[in-house]
Amino acid sequence: MLDRSRENRSQIVYTQARGRDVVFWQSARTRKKARPNVRTPRARAAGLPELEILVDSHEQYPYKFAAKPVHVLRRALPCGDYGVVVAGRMVAAVERKSLADLVSSLTGGKLAYQLGDLTTLPRAAVVVEDRYSDLFKLEWVRPAVVLDGLAEVQIRWPEVPIVFAETRQLAEEYTYRWLAAAHTWASVDDASAGLIDPNGRAETAKAPSAPEPSTAEVRAWARTTGLEVPPRGRLRPEIWQAWRDAHPPTEMSS
Repeated sequence: MLDRSRENRSQIVYTQARGRDVVFWQSARTRKKARPNVRTPRARAAGLPELEILVDSHEQYPYKFAAKPVHVLRRALPCGDYGVVVAGRMVAAVERKSLADLVSSLTGGKLAYQLGDLTTLPRAAVVVEDRYSDLFKLEWVRPAVVLDGLAEVQIRWPEVPIVFAETRQLAEEYTYRWLAAAHTWASVDDASAGLIDPNGRAETAKAPSAPEPSTAEVRAWARTTGLEVPPRGRLRPEIWQAWRDAHPPTEMSS
């Protein structure tokens, strides 16, 4: 029998597995371990009234940043899954990983290349949608191999932290607030470096240019502005130039 004074309320979970109905019984202790009982704050990250986040066009199940002051743009990012642009340069990116993706990319060697690409940005991070402790429960690969591998890549690329955010919801929250902090840093702190040391060079100077929009996005924009464009195929160079003239890079504030 369930000891109510210790376990409190239990719950019955109905779901399906391999096409068959299954029923699970969960105690309060099990439920808390499975999902943290926390609410994400509503306060704006870094006090920004709105944050523009670029989402890689290859991201199949992207974060929606619901109820956040975020404007999402789909772009083909040079690295990472989510990024921010300041003064026409991509200054920061976050690579999202599920536990399975983290393990497969680590053991297959892909993670090393991804971390190397992320180091081309002034700021970058990898966020994992699971717990670090879940690595100890792996069955298809020896946990020690993964743990050692993670330690090795963090030593080799210390500038790109790997953060275990416990759940997808918390990983999304971390991504939003981390990118907001990076945007503020690039807009204010790094921009003021030249004022402190005239001979100094801002870290963002090495950042790659912001990825351009897709042809479909520019075509849709051109139609809203009254420019004539074909229904499909390539766009004329002057259409692309018109889009660039209408979307100049935002200057960094000092």
